[in-house]
Amino acid sequence: MKRVLIVEDQAEIRELIRVTLEFENFDIHEAASGAEGLEAAHRLLPDLILLDVMMPGGMDGLQVCKTVKADARLRRCKVILLTGRTQKDDRTAGTQAGADAYLVKPFSPLEVLTAVQRLI
Repeated sequence: MKRVLIVEDQAEIRELIRVTLEFENFDIHEAASGAEGLEAAHRLLPDLILLDVMMPGGMDGLQVCKTVKADARLRRCKVILLTGRTQKDDRTAGTQAGADAYLVKPFSPLEVLTAVQRLI
């Protein structure tokens, strides 16, 4: 069973993603901040992280992504960035951070599921 970590500060979006993925055979975990997400990633060693870019609390999604991709134990983990930012520079920053995919909010459950299935 593939392990998925959802890191998103908005509870409604976490719930939407969780409900979408519950119909598949995934072990789903959640975190509400970048720091909490990074701690969970180290503990769980997920196959995939769905990661919000803009989060309060000092550690944004780009920082979490860079840290995950630099860690030998987590490097194989796929990362999908979730953001409302649509500019070319924003996508470039996500790619430079090591993201494997980029979903722009608002996204549909089908978009989430398609992106997840493509990566794991």
